[in-house]
Amino acid sequence: MDASLIAENLSKSFSTLKVLDRWNLKIEKSERIVLLGPSGAGKTSFLKMLSGIDSPSSGSLEVFADKIGFVFQEPRLIPWRTVRENLLFVNEDGKIDAVLEKLRLKGFADYYPGQLSGGMQQRVNLARALLLEPDLLILDEAFSSLDLPVKKSIMEDMLMQWQVKRFTILAVTHDLKEALYMADRIIILSSRPSRIVREFTVDLDSCRTFSSPELLALESQLLDIVFQDDAYGISHLSG
Repeated sequence: MDASLIAENLSKSFSTLKVLDRWNLKIEKSERIVLLGPSGAGKTSFLKMLSGIDSPSSGSLEVFADKIGFVFQEPRLIPWRTVRENLLFVNEDGKIDAVLEKLRLKGFADYYPGQLSGGMQQRVNLARALLLEPDLLILDEAFSSLDLPVKKSIMEDMLMQWQVKRFTILAVTHDLKEALYMADRIIILSSRPSRIVREFTVDLDSCRTFSSPELLALESQLLDIVFQDDAYGISHLSG
């Protein structure tokens, strides 16, 4: 299987503040990876380096993706443009109506962002990323502000698109269930300066549910791992 990205001894510092410390990570194409770690562990810095906004202080980071789609926690839609216009802004040739229907937004193409609920705005945000037909989809705490039913619904729709397109997913989250629902592999980070301390393989079928006994059993295992080292400082992950 070909790689989507390879990090070798990747480190990042801001003046005297070291944020990432010698990350070694390889993500294969079509893999679903979640980064799990405390605030300040450099997850956002890593995503900035992935996108080319920032560069490593040492080590290397190679990205093998022609198109990268981003979904942030805030929808960041253009408020004076309709849903259709927001989507056309990123891909004039995109199949707008087809994407809207797949993401349960049929009939809302001519609405403005302010006329939509937070969950619907985030669906538009996801639609915008998927319209790029990305090789790599990056989710930066994309669902953390949503309540569970809305989060579950949007994640189901996203994973249905992954089943068809098989793009690589790299997600950042603090939510254990969300991580287990999305991931093939969970990368567990230490506190700053962060190191990759463990990898947790999610041994579940692609068709999984938030409340299945299998997922809940893995959640218990993952929670035990997270609390084994006080340096993680992420006890809130169980909430």
